[in-house]
Amino acid sequence: MKEIQAIKRFKRFLQIEKGLSPNSIYSYTYDLKKFSDFLSRDNKDILSATQEDIVKFLKFEKNKKHNSSRTLARSLAAIRQFYNFISDTVGNIENPTNKIETPSVKKTLPDFLTTAEVTDLFNSISENDIFELRDKAIFELLYSCGLRISEAVELKLNDVDFDNRFISVMGKGDRERIVPIGGEAVRLMKLYCGSSRPQIIGGRSSEFLFISKKALKLNRKSVWRLLKGYVERTKIGKNITPHTLRHSFATHMLENGADLRSVQELLGHVDISTTQIYTHLAQKQLKEIHKKFHPKG
Repeated sequence: MKEIQAIKRFKRFLQIEKGLSPNSIYSYTYDLKKFSDFLSRDNKDILSATQEDIVKFLKFEKNKKHNSSRTLARSLAAIRQFYNFISDTVGNIENPTNKIETPSVKKTLPDFLTTAEVTDLFNSISENDIFELRDKAIFELLYSCGLRISEAVELKLNDVDFDNRFISVMGKGDRERIVPIGGEAVRLMKLYCGSSRPQIIGGRSSEFLFISKKALKLNRKSVWRLLKGYVERTKIGKNITPHTLRHSFATHMLENGADLRSVQELLGHVDISTTQIYTHLAQKQLKEIHKKFHPKG
């Protein structure tokens, strides 16, 4: 099995067997390409690489490329998954990553907005401009439903049920989930679909809910850029991305008494341990409130 063929088969495995999203598959293959390029300097390829080669690669990425432990751990995970696949497929290749320890990664809590900051952000966006109304609707949906930005931009018109107030979302691994829509999100979505979207689309057609000036599907980078612009109108001194609204959704749900399992279901997490990070966010917020307002805090 040649290297290029092996990587192509691995890519199909990730897509069909593992059901990973295109973004995850891209990350895996990107890390493998970096490793392959590194090996080619010594006229080696992935199928003949040793444990020593992998350790050298990780040291190179750390010292020369100044990559973080998190990035190194991700690269090693991709390489390990590849060799697991190859050893299962071919049967006579030992996984050279078996004795390599994963770099320790310091857990960092994601940024989130306070409820006051959420209000400040949304108040900065006009409902009288057709494009700002569109943007406000998508941001409100991210916050109201805890969606990933990739999920929001893939929404189609028939994914929205206004009568029953829910949306059908296709998440990671092609796992579908039904998510309720909050009252404010429903109001903005109806306003957008009733007035703003028809003006943007003109005589053209699109099945996608959120569309660009060219009536094409709004892409993730555009939403990220637009959000940055609106944040600059406020006094919010945080690094805000569309994913921050998802973090804020989960944090505020738990702060207000939602149980972890329900939040897990709404976020579309397969493993509840992924959701548990938000309990730390909520606890951190409570500690700060206690320290600020308790007389002996």
